[in-house]
Amino acid sequence: MSSATTLARPGSPSASVPAPLLVYRDRIGTPSEIQFLRRQYIGFTRLSPVWVGRHIMPLSGELGGEVVQLGGTWLSRLLFHRAGIVPRLEVDRAARVLHAQFARGGALALPLARAHGLRMVVTLWGGDVSKAKNWRNTVLARRWPEVIAATERFVCVSSAIAGMALARQVPAAKLVVLPIGAEIPATPPPPPPAPIYHLFTGRFVAKKGIHDIAAAVRRLRAGGDATPIMLVGDGPLRPVLATLAREVAGVELAGWLPPDGVRARMAQAWSLLVPSVVAPNGDAEGLPSVVFEAMAQACAVIGTNEGGVAEAVQHERTGLLVPPRDPDALAAAMHRLVTDQPLRHRLAQAGYDHARRDLNAHTQSVALENLLLEVAS
Repeated sequence: MSSATTLARPGSPSASVPAPLLVYRDRIGTPSEIQFLRRQYIGFTRLSPVWVGRHIMPLSGELGGEVVQLGGTWLSRLLFHRAGIVPRLEVDRAARVLHAQFARGGALALPLARAHGLRMVVTLWGGDVSKAKNWRNTVLARRWPEVIAATERFVCVSSAIAGMALARQVPAAKLVVLPIGAEIPATPPPPPPAPIYHLFTGRFVAKKGIHDIAAAVRRLRAGGDATPIMLVGDGPLRPVLATLAREVAGVELAGWLPPDGVRARMAQAWSLLVPSVVAPNGDAEGLPSVVFEAMAQACAVIGTNEGGVAEAVQHERTGLLVPPRDPDALAAAMHRLVTDQPLRHRLAQAGYDHARRDLNAHTQSVALENLLLEVAS
């Protein structure tokens, strides 16, 4: 981590030495974001990410690339946030484009891009566009018309997010749908001889369908299905799942696990549960990266039949889809995969083939680099 003083004149990337690419994320290194943000850049060869933001968290180094704190004092960071007063920043040979993460990141980074003559690309992820509170007297709401005007391209991780951006007045010509994909092993993992549990991994928040998972597990137990469930992650709805674990057998709260640990558990699961919903506050998924990650591990996916999940999962071909907020349907799909192993194996193999062919993170990353270079030039 470094705090710097000047920004060198932006330049064009060299064929042999990657040019620094400023990537704005206000809070760099949030644990739940690290893997899907990191994967956006794994195929880059001509640009090298330099993460810029006001807050640096302990795991920021796992993102890859240099990490720079914007502003040397709390006052300079406050003035940047509130008034758009830009601290001086030193990044040698920076490319002529700034990549901002999330809609709010675009709003905060706008003065930085303007001050140094950088074009801007903003990636939209889901809740950053859909959540109602983000648009109530916030820096995002105040600057959004200027962000739309100044941004060359809005990268949307799903068509559903592109639809939300259209509703926020982004011109269709500025929208690019580009899922991030997953890192795909060369060969599919062999099917586990005896899967151990159903798996959920992610933040314990309303849009992840946490209440529906809890209700579905209770229905399964009432019907005599004792298949365990492992819940990886943490968040404000942890008490809901802690109560479930106390009252129902076979429920494990594993906390946050490193990526290798998550992949290992996917390879041993009956299914990955992605029962996403639109939360009461408007918070919605874009396209959960765990869908691709599970497919890459030949783990069958059970998700809801709307939004980004429905774009990635083909019902009865690469996974199973159920209506949102329908614990009975979710429980039935979970039980079906336990009692029909040939179906589970077929869905898992088809999901792997789909991810390898269409959702490879390296391929998607190269496409993003090409887009940023096109904007920079």
